[in-house]
Amino acid sequence: MSIGNGFKENKPIDEDVSTKKHDIHLQLAVNLDEIREKLGNSSDIIIRQIECGSSRIPAAVVYVNGLVDNEMVDDFVMRSKELELSSHTEKTIMNSQQLRLSILSGDTIILIDGWAEALCGNTKGGQVRQVTEASTQVVIRGPKESFTEAIGTNIALIRRKIKNDNLWVDTMQIGKVTQTDVSIMYIKGITNDKIVREVKKRLNNIQTDSVLESGYIEQFIEENSYSLFPTLYNTERPDIVAGNLLEGRLAILVDGTPFVLIAPVSFFMYFQSVEDYYQRFIVSSMIRLLRYIALLISLFGPSVYIASITFHQEMIPTQLLISLAAQREGVPFPALIEALIMEFTFEILREAGVRMPRAIGQAVSIVGALVLGQAAVQAGIVSPAMVIVVSITGISSFTTPAFSMALSVRAIRFLIMLSAAVIGFYGIAILSIILIAHMCSLRSFGFPYMSPLAPFILEDQQDTLIRFPMKHLFTRPRLISQKNTNRMGKDELQGGDFNES
Repeated sequence: MSIGNGFKENKPIDEDVSTKKHDIHLQLAVNLDEIREKLGNSSDIIIRQIECGSSRIPAAVVYVNGLVDNEMVDDFVMRSKELELSSHTEKTIMNSQQLRLSILSGDTIILIDGWAEALCGNTKGGQVRQVTEASTQVVIRGPKESFTEAIGTNIALIRRKIKNDNLWVDTMQIGKVTQTDVSIMYIKGITNDKIVREVKKRLNNIQTDSVLESGYIEQFIEENSYSLFPTLYNTERPDIVAGNLLEGRLAILVDGTPFVLIAPVSFFMYFQSVEDYYQRFIVSSMIRLLRYIALLISLFGPSVYIASITFHQEMIPTQLLISLAAQREGVPFPALIEALIMEFTFEILREAGVRMPRAIGQAVSIVGALVLGQAAVQAGIVSPAMVIVVSITGISSFTTPAFSMALSVRAIRFLIMLSAAVIGFYGIAILSIILIAHMCSLRSFGFPYMSPLAPFILEDQQDTLIRFPMKHLFTRPRLISQKNTNRMGKDELQGGDFNES
């Protein structure tokens, strides 16, 4: 067991605690009084008096009600009653701070009169949310399970998919007050050791009193906190985590949240869905290209309309220009203000739909958009064409599989709209160049954000803009996994060993 902000190094528990101060008293009553005092005589701290061994030595069982599995506690207590003083069959704790942390983590502690150490049993349990279907990354074909708020359950969900002894887990506690369990998972021999060391270093450098969600960790360890683009991927699906572990990435799991972080990442990861690998490659490639087209519409749709109407009318076909001019005849605002009114209205409706109860929220989002859009057109505040442009833009933004990237696109869209309103298509081009240069400068734990396009890696193009057939996906991303880059060997490509009958 590790204490504070240090990773355990796969050492026996006696080695870990031997470096700590041995301050557990020999007298049982003194230890119990100290626990009561340090934990504020809290009503959920349960202390049960028992007797151990054939000598009937006085002892006490200490645990937190609601954090333990009661059946496991009873079993642990029954075995401890028969424990002889000369045997050490359970994990022992010799430090009072570690003892209290174990109690608050859901372990059961047994203190024996005359012992300067305590027995610790892993009895974590209590009421936790069951494994359910993912709510933020829904797929038509694929596993329906998602992570929960219990870190042990989440680790088990990943291990069920990768049954390999090289799948390693390192755990630490972060947060001086919350002491939140944070684990990293990676496949030894596939994940680059430099990435593992860098992640551990950044986690060790976190100085905070609380970690309540993986978003805390993400903001502490990301490279550029002022960039609009996310440099860590978050997901609640075990199959996404397993797939990225097999590519050489690592996962960061935080107790108390169903969202797991993945690092390092590239820009193109946010437009790839796990379902792409469950469908035939032709269909998956078409859908993936559709997402990139929707990205362009979501980013540039209103901006192109504003620039065309304001500065570049000669680029619009004559009949269409006449129709647009007729629609805007009674509109009192310039195209930018018109677009901002509709975009802000759409964002307000979308945010209200998310925060309200699910059944009501969907109705508010759909009915509100229809009613307000129609009312705005009839009132002469906006033109029908602007309603169409904003609607298509909003719908296109929903095609992005990763919600964090969708949020970034929504913010960038307003910047491009402003640049288009100032100098037209030149403003769109200039801001696009700045954004591309910024993305090329970003790194995710040393990994180029725009890889494999910048730098260009030919062998990695098989799973970037489109997806090659599964039997041709030979290699892992070259810059991530530098030791074990081959997904399959020649022998494995020959098929199975089924006997013909």
